[in-house]
Amino acid sequence: MELFWWSVAVILFAVGMIGTVLPVFPGTIIILAGALVHRMMLGPEKSIGWGTIAVLVLLTVVSYALDFLSGYFGARYSEPQSGGCSARCSERSSAFSSGIAGLFVGPVVGAVAGEFIAGKRMIDAGRAGWGSLLGNLGAMMGKLFVALVMITIFFMSVPSPL
Repeated sequence: MELFWWSVAVILFAVGMIGTVLPVFPGTIIILAGALVHRMMLGPEKSIGWGTIAVLVLLTVVSYALDFLSGYFGARYSEPQSGGCSARCSERSSAFSSGIAGLFVGPVVGAVAGEFIAGKRMIDAGRAGWGSLLGNLGAMMGKLFVALVMITIFFMSVPSPL
């Protein structure tokens, strides 16, 4: 039964890693859920302790802070008025329609369109698109790093099932 719960945790970790790249799933929350399910099903002697759980919760909060801050700094770089909302909405919808390429193209197009609608010049709209792209890439890389750290902490803290 122990191997079954290990498999469940590993599957949740894989889904969480996908969720850090695609904005469809809440990646680090799924990774945290995998660790918590492992703890609840196997108990504290065969799983992680409360200190490790606290660190994983803190890292989950850090990943969402990175997401928020990267959007903020992307917006500060480009100074969009309406492009920020357009970029976020485009990011969410383009992930469903055009996959990974849509994650990068959708927010840029949304930010540029939002700036044009607001009556900005082409150079300002381009700056908004560039800031949106940099913000999304920064958030994705930061969340991916945090997710890898979370999984590494889990595997280093839990005794091997074999």
